[in-house]
Amino acid sequence: MPKKILIVDDQKGVRRLLEELFKKEGWNVYIAANGLEAIDRVQEVIPDIVLMDMKMPNMNGLESSSQILQLYPDIKIVMMTAYGEMDVVKKALEVGVQRCITKPFDILRLRDLVNELVMDGVL
Repeated sequence: MPKKILIVDDQKGVRRLLEELFKKEGWNVYIAANGLEAIDRVQEVIPDIVLMDMKMPNMNGLESSSQILQLYPDIKIVMMTAYGEMDVVKKALEVGVQRCITKPFDILRLRDLVNELVMDGVL
């Protein structure tokens, strides 16, 4: 059974790039453009892992991740942030985000991280 990944980013190019990458890897890929949409999508598909952008309109990734993890504490979330700010990373980890990566990121390293978190029994 293919694993499910939700990609949440307000930048269409980032969503498309990650969608192509994970579809080639055999994942079922779902997309959301902001934090509010992400919460709805999680409830629809219950993904194995979420790639969550930090800075988005309507609801940022930290708020969205917090709400998702309250509903589904077993979902793995990787926060993508352009900031690299330690306070954002600290807050994300405190709400239960598994990992934080800084943009721009190496997509192959991100792919390996996602596979490691989901496939290697961490889930």
